[in-house]
Amino acid sequence: MPGFTKNPVMAYDEGLAERIRIALPDVDGLIEKKMFGGLAFMVRGNMCVGIIKDELMARVGPTQYDLALNTSGAKKMDFTGRTMKGMVFVEPQFLAEDEQLQYWLDLCMNFVNELPAK
Repeated sequence: MPGFTKNPVMAYDEGLAERIRIALPDVDGLIEKKMFGGLAFMVRGNMCVGIIKDELMARVGPTQYDLALNTSGAKKMDFTGRTMKGMVFVEPQFLAEDEQLQYWLDLCMNFVNELPAK
């Protein structure tokens, strides 16, 4: 259609992505990979944390799962319509402060650091 311009859809919050990059500057083996329609941060080949639209996708593991769900702003991750135990979504208003984001990054890194490299 002439003159028609499509507004780009933001697949993930780039500001949150930059905050994660700043918070994890020295993590060995950290790479970014577009997946799930958003952005994932991989550590030694294992998905650690990601962003879908404006929510944090936190891989906290089965041991820390109940703790995570009892933390303000966290909810079960049911990305595929099925709950993914060990992973939670965190609502953006609960990530506004750097300390809040760091809390989640620490939980995720604690779990992923226990996994073997892929």
